[in-house]
Amino acid sequence: MITGLVRFAIVLIGVLLSSSAFAVSKAEVESQFEIWLANDLWPEAKSKGISKTVFDQAFSGVSLNFDLPDLVMPGEKPQTPKKQTQSEFGSPGKYFNDKTINAVTSGGTARAGQYSRILKAVEAKYGVPGEIVLAIWGRESGYGSVKIPNNAFTVLGTKAFMATRKDMFREELVAALEIVQRGYIGAGSMKSSWAGALGQPQFMPSSYLEHAVDFDGDGKRDIWNSVPDTLGSIAHYLAQYGWQKGRDWGYEVNVPANVSCALEGPDQGKPFTAWEKLGITRVNGKPFPSSETKREGFLLLPAGRHGPAFIVTKNFYVIKEYNMSDLYALFISHVGDRIAHGATGFSASWGDIGGLHRSDIAGLQRVLENKGYDAGGADGFPGFKTRRSIGDWQAKQGMAPTCFPDKDLITTIR
Repeated sequence: MITGLVRFAIVLIGVLLSSSAFAVSKAEVESQFEIWLANDLWPEAKSKGISKTVFDQAFSGVSLNFDLPDLVMPGEKPQTPKKQTQSEFGSPGKYFNDKTINAVTSGGTARAGQYSRILKAVEAKYGVPGEIVLAIWGRESGYGSVKIPNNAFTVLGTKAFMATRKDMFREELVAALEIVQRGYIGAGSMKSSWAGALGQPQFMPSSYLEHAVDFDGDGKRDIWNSVPDTLGSIAHYLAQYGWQKGRDWGYEVNVPANVSCALEGPDQGKPFTAWEKLGITRVNGKPFPSSETKREGFLLLPAGRHGPAFIVTKNFYVIKEYNMSDLYALFISHVGDRIAHGATGFSASWGDIGGLHRSDIAGLQRVLENKGYDAGGADGFPGFKTRRSIGDWQAKQGMAPTCFPDKDLITTIR
């Protein structure tokens, strides 16, 4: 008979053997990484004009970081994601909590005065209002106060070698080498987030090469330490994506009940006069600017009928190019208004919605797409395509369209 003590010893030996095997496995992977650097990545880097000196400097002391997310050990297949029973999608209103809003607003208001000369010069050159630039700076890195501790070549090297999207990270890794090759920053000073985003604006290396600027004129594009370079680079990014000088981002509005919430989206624009004819008005009672009369506006309902509504301009979608989230772009826009005009909160409140598992929303999206709707994929996030698909389906069932998922809808539509 196996005693409890013997059984414990057997389990302990198994754990030790397993740990030893895992340690050996890591060592083997590190060895494969070194071979990959020398025989695979270096030839490509050399073909892109990277010197051996820069290459060696970049990877001096670099080893794999096995704690990064979304890694796949060599020879293994990506694991099938488990059902997200614990991952909830909260109310969009949580994104606009007072603590975060107030922190970014107060920080931006203080810096609007501190850096007024630089901001005016940035706006004069790129056409992007200073308050929008400040809001992005504050959101991305807390105005430079957030620590960015990771060695970029450790992060990008690990992900380029063994991430689920390693081809994308390989391109970013080569771009990072180009940054050092051009002398913008030393290899040892290039710090990134855990995802490989660089500096105070949090640019990926390829975005850095395309959008970062030397606004202080010292010959370097230093988005790690230079405030002028940081502000200029953010504005240049938005300008290159088509920021329209002199236009606002949008306006909070009242949408009559008889106007379908399924009219939302950047592909369903109408002249501002057309929205007015539908009975849509600004919540502050003012008319839309006369300069917008014949220009195109777009309905935005981030929470469907359960929250504030907006008519936005193309500039809203330029902000969204910085982060492909309606809530992110609205956060930046709203904080910008607060910095510039001392604006308060939204007129309409966010409804008591959310609490669904992302897997439930993804399942709903798959059902909608099987029924012929374009829900924008099954990612578990209710973007505008999902919201308006819900509204269209509800209307066809004779229901009052809400354009947002809830528990009853998930049960009904299935």
